[in-house]
Amino acid sequence: MVSKHIHLQLILRILLITLTSLASGLFLVNENYILLLLTVLLLALQTYFLIFYVNQTNRKIAYFFEAIKNEDFTLRFPEKLSVKSLKELNHSLNVLNAMIQDIHLKKQAQEQFYQEILKQADIGIMTVNTKGHILYANPTIERLLNHHPLNHIKQLQQIDEKLYQQFSGLEPFESSIHQLTNERDKTELALKATAVTVDGQSLLLVVAQDIRKELDEKETDSWVKLIRVLTHEIMNTITPITSISESILKYYKQGETVISGQEFPEQHLINTVKGLEVIKYQGTDLMNFVQSYRKFLSVPEPDRELIPAKELLERIALLLGNQQNKENLTIKYKVEPEDLELYIDVKQMTQVLLNLGKNAQQSLEGQTDGRIFLKAGINEKNKKFVQVWDNGPGIASDLIDEIFVPFFTTKNSGTGIGLSLSKQIMRLHKGTIQVASQDETVFTLTFD
Repeated sequence: MVSKHIHLQLILRILLITLTSLASGLFLVNENYILLLLTVLLLALQTYFLIFYVNQTNRKIAYFFEAIKNEDFTLRFPEKLSVKSLKELNHSLNVLNAMIQDIHLKKQAQEQFYQEILKQADIGIMTVNTKGHILYANPTIERLLNHHPLNHIKQLQQIDEKLYQQFSGLEPFESSIHQLTNERDKTELALKATAVTVDGQSLLLVVAQDIRKELDEKETDSWVKLIRVLTHEIMNTITPITSISESILKYYKQGETVISGQEFPEQHLINTVKGLEVIKYQGTDLMNFVQSYRKFLSVPEPDRELIPAKELLERIALLLGNQQNKENLTIKYKVEPEDLELYIDVKQMTQVLLNLGKNAQQSLEGQTDGRIFLKAGINEKNKKFVQVWDNGPGIASDLIDEIFVPFFTTKNSGTGIGLSLSKQIMRLHKGTIQVASQDETVFTLTFD
């Protein structure tokens, strides 16, 4: 409506100027100089008022936008005017100003609400620009880093030099764990970075969390699982020894009296020999079990070297192929890119991959279309990985969290040390081993 009235005002004024101009031309032709002078003066006045009208409208709109830019919502335009178009324009600008003010107030309230959430959050949050300036840091991260206020990441040098190096080298979508020790206590910080863009400025959103409690709970849980498995294995070995020893002891004692050799039946002697053989067998098993435990605890530091991934997988596929005695099992491998190299201890990694491959073979026993697939490549986080796939029945969901516990096994034979040893080797390689088991079972070795 406002633009329509302004439009009509402009058309009317321009028509009047046009008619006045035509009249001036007519008076000039007829040499009527008095009327010509009057029409020229009228034309000048009309032109002046047109320019004044347009400038007045433009100034109001310019003032309005300048006030909005400066977040000044006190600007009001008079609405009691005789010119209807200007009256409606002023009214519309006032209404628009009130609407923008309302939106601004709501935005401020929402921003304060979000800031309060960030202040109360249990995780530390801060934003860092490309020059290292910290634009925002909530109280939690200041408490975790024991420093207030945080304005630049160089301040972290005063806290911990290694922590500063981690922050200064932190890339988007990267995560790391840092142990921070101060005069009060020890903190395990999990750091994760995400790239964000605000007002055209590239920022790094860093989230820090103290995971000490979670690590303590995980460690306690691991110890409970380990003790449960150790107790089970030791009791299974010791119980027959105790039972047989008691039975043999009854052959030689009657109450508190030791039976003499003349009274000792031959069958009891035969049973004693058999019992001692069982005790020896169980003792040997227990010794092997202890040796497995010592082997798990004494994994040497990796002697790492660069080796083509294709050469490694080709070797594993060949070794697994030689060990299988079934024609219904296929073993394939793939490397992308083909020139991919791994910085590893070849012997240790061969041991890990062979163990995973043997486990896959055992899971495929009795299956007519068994497939094992070895793959090496680079993931979306630019980290190298090796995967071992099989299309076996998979791992039960209630056991998948147990399989890396030392000495845990679902097999009738074996020490249950293979996967836990593999995890230990990957840890020494600064890498991880993970498993997913749904339609297929996939073990993924990721190298940092």
